[in-house]
Amino acid sequence: MSKAILFVYGSLKRGECNHALIADQRYLGPAMTAAKYRVVDLGQYPGLVKDERNGVSIRGELFKVSECSIAELDDFEGSPEHYKREPIEVVGFEGTVEA
Repeated sequence: MSKAILFVYGSLKRGECNHALIADQRYLGPAMTAAKYRVVDLGQYPGLVKDERNGVSIRGELFKVSECSIAELDDFEGSPEHYKREPIEVVGFEGTVEA
């Protein structure tokens, strides 16, 4: 089964309320996005958006996540209606990272 690298920045981080959803996945460590993003208030949850002009670096964590976990997370988060998982740039990480 293939794995994806996932950047988490909100309730999926270690110690947060929804971390149990990825607690069995491999934690890779803390991470920062390139200064091209913003976290916006979407009411009940935050959203990461690309902002090339006024973006900042966002702190988060990287996990190596199975395809099965990605599917469960997409369902939990309401993808694609409520959010869209897509590649982002993470400082010091070579390869594809999704958020």
